[in-house]
Amino acid sequence: MARMLSTGKKKTVVGLDIEAGSVAAAEVSSNGHVAVTKFGDLALPSGVFRDGEVRDAAALSEALKELFAKNKLSRSVRLGLASQRVAVRVLRLPAIDDRKELQTAIRFQAQDLIPMPVDQAVLDWQVVGHTPGGGGERMLDVVVVAARREAVRGLIAALRQAGLRPVGVDLSAFGMIRALANGTHSPVGTGAYVDAPGTATPPDEDRIAEHLGGEGSAAAGSASEPESDGRPESARLYCSLGDVTNVAVARGSACLFTRVCPFGLEGMAQRLAERRQLTLEHARQWLGHVGLEAAVEGVEGDPEIVVAARDSLSEGVSRLVDELRLTLEYYGAQDGAVPVDGVVVCGLGITIPGLVERLQHELAQRFEVVRPPALAHLDDATAARLTVSYGLGLEE
Repeated sequence: MARMLSTGKKKTVVGLDIEAGSVAAAEVSSNGHVAVTKFGDLALPSGVFRDGEVRDAAALSEALKELFAKNKLSRSVRLGLASQRVAVRVLRLPAIDDRKELQTAIRFQAQDLIPMPVDQAVLDWQVVGHTPGGGGERMLDVVVVAARREAVRGLIAALRQAGLRPVGVDLSAFGMIRALANGTHSPVGTGAYVDAPGTATPPDEDRIAEHLGGEGSAAAGSASEPESDGRPESARLYCSLGDVTNVAVARGSACLFTRVCPFGLEGMAQRLAERRQLTLEHARQWLGHVGLEAAVEGVEGDPEIVVAARDSLSEGVSRLVDELRLTLEYYGAQDGAVPVDGVVVCGLGITIPGLVERLQHELAQRFEVVRPPALAHLDDATAARLTVSYGLGLEE
């Protein structure tokens, strides 16, 4: 996808991923070999950034100054957008060779499909495939992205106030797909996890295999077979489990659908913090410590906090399952939707013991955790937090 508000290419670019609780930056160098040369992350005070938009520009700018100075990062930045106020749609249009005519046709069609006036949006698009029409004519599949102009301007202003040079704005979902496309895949096992104090849920390998068609079945065999244009026949659901949950359906490297689920780790931590009068930072630490694998009786720490953390996780995961099911159902109901076969996950949520296993069990989809090779030298938590930042720093 061409970068929204792109101002040119840089050999070294910092991918910047801002969430409600923290900001993460990965400096990506691409001189024939892609490498993460520098990186860093910093906690954000509550209320500075929420729902994908800047709430306190001055505080965000100060945090960015600290992050970039401390880690001696390049000032050239590509920023990720992850907001419910960003719309992604797939259009099917008759093939038009002239680029200007195609752009005019796309803008005309988009005004009926995106939930904002076109003149108030930053609009970007890319042709992702060709499809025969009903009469045999050549049709184009075009992904269109629209973001509210004032939201983009607010982010850009905060970056410039921090002394940074924005070289582009991209969807965080696109960065996630780029980061994970060629990473090291680790299939998620079906080991036991604990759903309630003292209760373990057994593995459910047969249920997952049945959903996917079973090993050796026609459905399983066709999932990875490419079509004549080289694209895989099926799509995958990509999911970044962070403060919010950023999901995308992609076929190969082409994003077909994306949405931001407003619930994630931040919501779970807030629930625990309110229950036990903890700071958000301490609540996040307790979630990672307690997890969903061990019975609460065997987890060290204040018993009341341990039980509250387990309850917050169990309730939170149930809500995540509902959000992911809604995403799959909504996407599947669209015209021309491609079957989804498997889920690829990243983000800090993958570091919470038992969380991904629980999601896999409830959705009956095969899950894989992926780490980009450029982040292989980092510890698990750092690599998980930097995955989207790394993808934003990558050139297409």
